[in-house]
Parts: sequence; C-alpha cells; structure tokens
Amino acid sequence: MRVEDLDLKELLELNPHGGMVHFAGQRALIFDAVSQGLLRKELVDSFGERVARGILSRYGYIHGRRLAETMKNKFKWDSDEDWKKAGARIYALQGLFMMDPNGPIAFGPEGGSWLVSYEAEQQVLHKGRSENSVCWTLSGLISGYLSFATGKEMYALEDKCTGKGDAICHVMIKSEEEWGDVVGGDLAVFKRVGIDEALRDVTTTLKRTESELREKTRKLSVIAKMEEDPTEIMTRSPEMRKLMELAKSIAATDSTVLITGESGAGKERVARFVHDQSARKDGPFIAVNCGAITETLLESELFGHARGAFTGAASDRPGLFEAANGGTLFLDEVGEITLPMQVKLLRALQEREIRRVGENKSRPINVRIVSATNKNLKVEVAEKRFREDIYYRLNVVELVVPPLRRRREDILPLARFLLAEAALQMKRPVDGLTAEAADQLVGYSWPGNVRELANAMERAVAVSKTNRVDVGDFPAEVRLVLPLVSDKGVPRFLRDVEKDCILGALEKTEGNRVKAAELMGMGVATLYRKLKIYKLDDAK
Repeated sequence: MRVEDLDLKELLELNPHGGMVHFAGQRALIFDAVSQGLLRKELVDSFGERVARGILSRYGYIHGRRLAETMKNKFKWDSDEDWKKAGARIYALQGLFMMDPNGPIAFGPEGGSWLVSYEAEQQVLHKGRSENSVCWTLSGLISGYLSFATGKEMYALEDKCTGKGDAICHVMIKSEEEWGDVVGGDLAVFKRVGIDEALRDVTTTLKRTESELREKTRKLSVIAKMEEDPTEIMTRSPEMRKLMELAKSIAATDSTVLITGESGAGKERVARFVHDQSARKDGPFIAVNCGAITETLLESELFGHARGAFTGAASDRPGLFEAANGGTLFLDEVGEITLPMQVKLLRALQEREIRRVGENKSRPINVRIVSATNKNLKVEVAEKRFREDIYYRLNVVELVVPPLRRRREDILPLARFLLAEAALQMKRPVDGLTAEAADQLVGYSWPGNVRELANAMERAVAVSKTNRVDVGDFPAEVRLVLPLVSDKGVPRFLRDVEKDCILGALEKTEGNRVKAAELMGMGVATLYRKLKIYKLDDAK
C-alpha cells in the first residue's frame, strides 16, 4: 500500500441497517462540523483559550497516536515511509481539511500545509477572526501520528492559519529537542502537565476575580453612601452583627457549621464569609443544592463514579468532595437529603474518605463541611425524617440567620447597595431613594427576605423615570403595604397611616370609591368624610 492508494470508499464501512460506522477497521462516529465548533466555543468560554487549546491539542495528539497504530496494523505498506506519511492523507479523507494542491502529499519533517480547515472555519463562525493560530486539534493529530510513527516526540505548530487571516494553514514539524526553547510553553499544550498548569492558572484567575468583586462591593458601598462594612454583608442590626462576629471566630477552626434561616435570608453568603475568613480561603468553595438533585444523581455528584457504574458513565469522574479538597463544600438545603443518602454522607463525614459509585477503593478527603437549611432539623429528627447522628455531626456550630423583618436596620443599607449594583449593571443614572420610598421599604415585612429586596430594587431601577426611586417604582406587593414605622423605627402617626390606607385602596380600585370603601371595611359616607378631612377630594 502506498499513500497515494488510500481510498475513502475502501476505508469507510457503513452498515446499511444503520447504527454502526467503521473507518479503517475501527468503529467511528459522525458529527457535523458546527457541533464541534460549538463544543470548541463552550470550552473557550468556560475555561479560557489556553485551557481549551490544551484540551483540544491533547485530544488530537492521543487520537493521532491511535490512528498511527491502527494504520500500521491495518495495511501492508510498501515501506515504513508510506505508513509514516499516511496521517495527513487520512485526515483529508475524513473531511478535516483539504490538502494544499501546491504542497506535499504527506507531512514530514519539512512541514506541510492545508486549506479549508474545519477548525479555522468554526473559529471564524463562532468567535470571529483570531489573533493566533486556531487549528489546535489538527496540529495535535499530526503531532500524535508522527510521534508514534517515528518513535520520538514530534510536534506540529502552525506559523500560518486561515483562522487569523492567512491564505493557507501551514505547520512546522520538529522534534522536542529541535524546537528547544524557541517556542516557549507552546509544546506544553500537547501534554497532560500543560493542561494541569493551565487549569491552575484558571483557578488563580478565578481567585483574582473574586478579589476584584470584593473591591467592586466596596466601591458600590461608596456609591451608595454607606460606611465600610467589615463583614462585607451590609450588617447594621445588632443581631446580624453578633452573628457575623460568631461566624468570623468559628471560621478559624475546622468545625462543621450548620447555617439555618428562612429562604432568601443570605445563608450562602454567610457560608462564603466563613470560607473567606478561614485557613482554607485559598482552596475551592464548592456549593451544591441538595434539594435540586435526585438521590441517585446526588450520590454521583458528591462521591463521583467509576466508568461503567451505571448507564451513561462512560469514564471515571471525581465528585464534589474530591473537587473541594483543601477547601469548603457547601451543602445547601441539606434537610432535603433522603434517609438512605444521609447514611452514606454520615460515613464520609466520620471516616473522612469517600468511595466513588461503582468502586471499592476508598479515597481520603480533606474538606470542611458547611451546610444550610430552611427547615427545623430538630423537628425533622423528632419526626424521623432526618437522622439524629448526622444532625449532630453537621451541627457542631449553628449560625442562625435572622429574617430581614427582624433586622430592619439592615433594610436600607442593603436596599441602597442593591440599588447601586442594579444601576451600574443597567447603566441607568439612578442613585438613591426618596424619603417616602425609604419609609415604604422599612415598613414592608419582606417574606422573601434579601432575595425579594434585590428583585424589588432591580425592578425599581428599570422603571424609575428620575434619578430617585419612588414608592410607585416598587412592585405592587411592596407599594401597597402601609409602613407602620419610619426608617428610624419610630411608630408613625395613626392619621398618616389612615391617609395612606385610603390612597392605597383608591389606587388598587382605580379610583372607585364604593369598592375602596368595601375594601377597607367602612361605609361610603365615612370614606367621603375622611376624604374631606384629609383634603383628598380629588384623589382617584
């Protein structure tokens, strides 16, 4: 067999009944180019260009070595030289690129070039023209094939690429020794260690981003005219300050922490504060909502699984316990975990080791557990819905986050901060609250807690017609509730409360005084008399 004799019709075998495709005697899969381009885009968007390049180059390198071995055993070659040069021809037959008619039929030490690269095409389609070469998988394929065929590490690097505007794609191919230090760290993308280093860089970047976000929080505090908050959670109420002082003191230990409180009260933010103040702050903070995942999937998510452990488990996969090594694992909605799963979680906490699903090997873990729930776990234990042993294992230290209605001193600082954040995000010139709006916020009970307050501030910024948010900019449930106390916590005069009640009823009934009177439980004549007393005769 010579390189020139390779024929796609002989290499490709299609099952007429469907389901199985073979290429060069090996099972093959058919994917369209756009789906591969979308995968590439997801990798770049999720991990950055360096990590994406490493993953795709490494994939191509492994695939190339595999193909070289297959081709050697599949055909009787006229010479080893034909086998070594067959790689580029095979990739062209697979549709990955078109061979340059003015270049060599195969790639060797002299390099090679190609046209119509699918990678360059997808780069331009999804990300636009690049400043760098983009045929990462193709370079990996050539490198892997030649490395196996020559018995020494050979690496192909593009010096021209249509993805960055060149007329053709061209690679230079040299051994690792021949490349030397000229190309810097470019060769690392073909090696596992190179990807690991790139992932560590991503982790460092994420930590830097978190630091920048904290700096943004401080700047927002200045914009919102708030004093600096040492806890970075905008706490002003004595109850909340006491809680954060306790959180800071226990953060220095490695004890498990249970955070309780109503939904939306800020439990995850307290958990992050504990992590940020601990000796594990440089490690990962991994959060998982236990109530949003079924029992079977939760076990796999937490502990990982071995290849073949269940349908769809195509490869070994570490779980969140392993991902959080050296850091903190935050188990949100821990009260939703089923009893059988509680047993498995208890074992992991007691033994400080886990077993992946479908595996007998125990793996040590070094993780701090912080959990949260809006349920009363003591009641759950009494009702036999939550195991007592795991309750005490999780609840070494309990942090109770009070609802927003019990810390009214925090409402306005939080509201101003959230308003400033929403204004910056929407690029709207809204920079404060009217006095009436501030009174309304303090008087509302906030059943949805901080989450509801954030939504109300976002809506107010979106609909406000001036630079100050007024009562009319709030959602109906906030706007129509009568505040009984002022922003200083002083009860309001009954006259003012009654006046606001009438105005609210008239607004809700669109000015219909008969319906407004019925809504307030008073006679129509009484309403007309009140309107005259409060000089609201023209109110609608």
